[in-house]
Order: sequence, then C-alpha cells, then structure tokens
Amino acid sequence: MNKNRNNETMMQYFEWYLPNDGLWWKRCAAKAENLSALGITQVWLPPAYKGTSQEDVGYSVYDMYDLGEFDQKGTIRTKYGTREEYLEAIRAFHAAGIRVFGDIVLNHRMGGDELEEIRAVTDNPENRCEQIGDERTIRAWSRFTFPGRNGKYSRFVWDRRHFSGTDWDEDTQEAGNIYRFAGKTWAPETDPENGNFDYLMGMNVDTANPEVVRENEKWLNWYLNETGIDGLRLDAVKHIRFPFYRDLLKSVRENGHPELPAVGEYWSGDLQRLTYYLDSVDNEMSLFDVALHYNIYNASQAGPDYDLRTILDGTLVRERPENAVTFVDNHDTQHGQSLQSFVEDWFKPLAYALVLLREEGVPCVFYSDYYGNPVKNRPMVPNLGKLIKLRRFYAYGEQEDAFAEAQLIGWVRRGDEEHEGSGLAVVLSNGEVGSIRMNMGRRFAGEAFYDVLGNCTEETVIDEEGYGDFRTEGGSVAVWVRKDAFENLIVNE
Repeated sequence: MNKNRNNETMMQYFEWYLPNDGLWWKRCAAKAENLSALGITQVWLPPAYKGTSQEDVGYSVYDMYDLGEFDQKGTIRTKYGTREEYLEAIRAFHAAGIRVFGDIVLNHRMGGDELEEIRAVTDNPENRCEQIGDERTIRAWSRFTFPGRNGKYSRFVWDRRHFSGTDWDEDTQEAGNIYRFAGKTWAPETDPENGNFDYLMGMNVDTANPEVVRENEKWLNWYLNETGIDGLRLDAVKHIRFPFYRDLLKSVRENGHPELPAVGEYWSGDLQRLTYYLDSVDNEMSLFDVALHYNIYNASQAGPDYDLRTILDGTLVRERPENAVTFVDNHDTQHGQSLQSFVEDWFKPLAYALVLLREEGVPCVFYSDYYGNPVKNRPMVPNLGKLIKLRRFYAYGEQEDAFAEAQLIGWVRRGDEEHEGSGLAVVLSNGEVGSIRMNMGRRFAGEAFYDVLGNCTEETVIDEEGYGDFRTEGGSVAVWVRKDAFENLIVNE
C-alpha cells in the first residue's frame, strides 16, 4: 500500500448517451475543481478525435489528428466540442491536480474517403480460421486521404496495404460478412474467441505492417505532446496483435514519456486470459478487471443466493492487484449496448464499497453512477460521493477481511499516521440484517464508531482488545468511522 500519498481514484467522465451539443469539454472544465475536492485524482475522457459523424461517441475512428479542428464528415467540432475546448479542459483538470487519461482506438478505421478494388476471401464470422468463400474482387472504403485536414500534422495516407480485412463490399452491400484481404492473415496473437478475434469492425488495421507501426508511434507522440495528457486508456486490446502495444508503449516511454501509465480494455471474464495478456505485454499496462465486474453483476442478479465470500474469486484484483483497475459499470455495460451487463441498483452501493474501500487495485467510478442518467431513467447511486470521500480521507492502513458467512462479509482498514482520522470498518449483506465482530486494533480502544452511510443509527464502541461489533441492514452496506470522521463527512456532504 502507498502509505505516503493519497489513494488514487479514477472517474470515467462520460457515458454513451451524452447529448450531441458540443459542450462536453466545457462541462469537464467547469467540474474539475469539484471532482478534485471529492477525491478524484484521475479522469478518463472519451476519444477526442473525429469519428464518422458528429454524433459518434468516438469509437468509429476516422481521423486521429483531427481533435475538432477541421471540417470533415460534415462537422468541425466532435460530439464533445472543439480542439481548443478539449485542451482547455485538460488544463483545467491539471490545475485541479487531476491527471487525464485519453481514450485511444487503434485497431480499426471507418468512413474512408475513397473506394479501392481489393482481392479478398470470405471467412466464417463464427470461426475466422475457416474460409467459406473463394477469392474475388470487392470494393472497400479503404483509402483515407483526409481532404479537410490537407496534410496538416501528417501526410500519411491510409490505403488497402494498411488493412487486413473489412465487413463491407460496396458492390454487394450484404451485411454480416467478413472479408480477409488476399495475402493477409488475421494476427495470430489475439483473443481466441471466434477462432481468432483480430477482426472487430470497419477497416481492420494491420498492426504488423511496418508503415502502420511507424505512423502510430508518430501519432501517439504527437498526441501526447499536443495535448499534455498524462495517461492512456487503450480500447479493445484483445483484438490487436499482443506485441503491438508492448512495443508501442516501450517506444513512447523511451522517447520522452518515461512515466506514461496505460490501462487496457481486454473484455473477458476469464482471469487466465487477462493474466496471459499481461504476461504477453511484459506488464507494460494495467487492465480493467472485467472478471470482477461480472462477479458483481452476477451477485446483483442472484440476490441472497450469491455467496459473497466468493466475490473476489477469479479476479484480477486478487491475482494481480498491481495491474488491476476495478469498476462496477462503464459505457459498454449500459442498457442497450452490446456488452450490456448493468449491475442492479440495489447492489451498487455494496459494489462501490467493495472497489473503493479496499487496499487492492485502482477503482474507476462510472460517470452516470455518480450523476445519474436521465436519458435512460437511471438514478445516481446513493452515497457514492461519500464512498469516494471515504476512500480519499479514511481508507488507509492494514486490511483484515472477515469473509466467514455467505450473505455477510466485512473488512477493516486500521488507518495510518499519515492520514489523520483514518481507519474504517465495512460490512456488506445481501441477505438479512447482520453484525460482524472485527478487530480494529487496540489503539482504537474506547472509541465510538458510527455508520456514516446512515443505515445504522447506534454507535459501536471498540473494546480494550480492539474489537467492535459492526452491523448493517439487510441487502445493504454500512461503513463505520470514528466520531470526528463521521462529523466531517456529514458536515461536508
């Protein structure tokens, strides 16, 4: 544990259903100080470059050098605003002491400017290792000339040589096919789902092409220098040749950005796949703990039938805590998305206590959990602001678990000298009302503890051996802190 500095907490500062009003970067700048006061130390912002349309969330990548500066795809600004507004938002976060993570998507391109004739074969979408159609000529939108930018920042032109496949033939216009270009193979070092999961969407970037490698290195160095962002969120890493990001990150760190942190999205609940990937990239990044997300989701679905003692089993945060970024939900798990697995409302306070108040991993709070989502009629998570502040001020020191009962678990953090008033006890129940006797330590003897979340109104006093009886209501969570901490959190709520 990092005893001599404050806990890190990331917030994913966007969600899928934001309005297309071009004001997002301005909203970010306006909220920077509030987030810092709350205890947020890092923000993950959405992809900032031009997509296929102004409405694009940022994952249909067109021109990564266009941060809302050029008239392309019918718009100058992106969904979120202009280039200068983006840079101003980053400056505002920095002024508030918050590090900024930029979201980058390097495995596909969409919205090409010109058609090219390409010889290709058809592969089985369910098993990309199986060819199901003979070689023939297709026409694909594979040439990207970026006429609106007219060569500013980079004169690189993408064409069929830089891609390995697509899902669209302009001649037949039949949906559902996957075309692999003649003379190309899917990258062998990708996730084994569907036989090989190199191909995801659009024009699939050939990351083994030396020109592609050089251009991506050039772009990433330009992006870091141009924006001053502090870290990277790497999209869809399981669809990209595994050595690609290992080599790219090493190169960028050796050329001016030695401390650049990165967190990858490898969407799999299989711990072995996550750890295999980390080993393959020489642990050059962290990963979002998708395995933990699914445990949390399953617990929210099962209610009292879920054994809470197992909620950390098979997770990255238990196996590789130094590489784990924990989360409850994100933009991909929202209702209506392809990876929909949104955690039930009743369980979210329990889930956030689990990711925010434990020693292991760096937690990532989801924007719409904190603010609510009126578009989808989703409420804000109760007490989430308090839980973030609890992490910021009080979740320090030695941790001891009390995972003895299937429907009732807890743990203590015994505090440290560097954080005044630190130390807390947490109790989660997915069943009935319950109480756990836990050892806070003898230095707390005689002190009264209070549930700052308001589920339990009576105090508990630590005995001379350091033990206290910590209670919670059924299907709920209680977080117990000392009187001074309790009063500070209530007054500053």
